[in-house]
Amino acid sequence: MSEPKKNLLWKYASLGTQFLFGIGFFLFIGIKTDHWLSFQTPIASWLFPLIFIMAIIIKTIIETNKKN
Repeated sequence: MSEPKKNLLWKYASLGTQFLFGIGFFLFIGIKTDHWLSFQTPIASWLFPLIFIMAIIIKTIIETNKKN
């Protein structure tokens, strides 16, 4: 495997790890926010990870559309 392809592989493998930890972190913050604000339905627990997922998708689209 050539060096640029290998670097690209590691870049997207680390992105997957960031994705999993980010969802877990924002879910934890959402649960704490729901508890703190005493919501009946888990609004923040759904909203915070959803915003994170949308941000990662937009970031990935922008990075893959860059012209070299």
